[in-house]
Amino acid sequence: MTRGNGKFDESVIDFPDLGKHLRRLRGGLPLGWIIGVLVLLVLALNTFYIIDPEEEGVVLRFGRFAKKTSPGLHLKVPLMDVVLKVPVRRQLKDEFGFRTERAGIRTEYSQRDYSDESLMFTGDLNLADVEWSVQYRIFDSEQFLFRVRDVQETFRAMNESVMREVVGDRSINEVITFGRVALESVVKERLQDLCDQYQTGIQVEQVVLQNVRPPERVQPSFNEVNQAEQEKDQAIKGAQEEYNKVIPRARGEAEQTVQQAEGYALDRVNRAKGEAARFNALYGAYREAPEVTRKRLYLETMGRILSRTKQTVVVDEDVSGLVPLLGLNDTVPRVPGAGGGGGRP
Repeated sequence: MTRGNGKFDESVIDFPDLGKHLRRLRGGLPLGWIIGVLVLLVLALNTFYIIDPEEEGVVLRFGRFAKKTSPGLHLKVPLMDVVLKVPVRRQLKDEFGFRTERAGIRTEYSQRDYSDESLMFTGDLNLADVEWSVQYRIFDSEQFLFRVRDVQETFRAMNESVMREVVGDRSINEVITFGRVALESVVKERLQDLCDQYQTGIQVEQVVLQNVRPPERVQPSFNEVNQAEQEKDQAIKGAQEEYNKVIPRARGEAEQTVQQAEGYALDRVNRAKGEAARFNALYGAYREAPEVTRKRLYLETMGRILSRTKQTVVVDEDVSGLVPLLGLNDTVPRVPGAGGGGGRP
């Protein structure tokens, strides 16, 4: 209940008198007993500790390593033992050149400038803005805690050193385009070698290049260079394509011409050899029977000539006055105005 001024009505609400209860408790038990009970309660609370399923406990006794404990409920010596919990079963992640503020469907990134981590020179003396992340696990909690002082900062320094070394051995085009996968693999191997050398207790699982690009101030010039290189590549490919079309065809035509010439030469030589052999054979036959050979040659020649004429007349050599009977005048064309004046009309 409250009054009209908004204050509680003390006559309606009965508040307990805590001071009276404390005085009654003190009157029943000595103060030493109360302090002892409180000390025992504090000690009991500091005796038990819980290790989560993804963690491993490292017990320090008087500041020195004592043992490791697995997930579950455990006991420790109060005021002597200190328990450090290391997430050995959790995948951890470090980011360079950017920071993720909220992960999800639409990941939100920090707007702060981390160019001091990501700007680096390539092998061809170009400047590249390389953003990457490293995923790793802690496989040895003792090494992770005690072998290297400030192991997480040391691990980040290792990442930057290895990445700058690998990027410095490659050209800008290799880093931005076709060499990304090989670069990630090399960085992972060299980073793991460093972690093993320093006994950090870290197992590198993956190196991912998030974004690799030229700095914003030189981005327009870089785009123009890329466009020019693409045009150059297209021109080279076009020339090679034309070369592949013309040169093989010209070579084929040249080879065909050579083969035809060789075939023609072989044919002419063989013909000449055959005619020479035929002439030699004919000459040998002529020497053995010249009269017979002469008649045979005569008859063969006349056969070839007479086969081309339209009319053939065979007469005795002693016949005379045969020309009027052959009608040769009918075969000779008349010339107008020629001959005697008594010609036919």
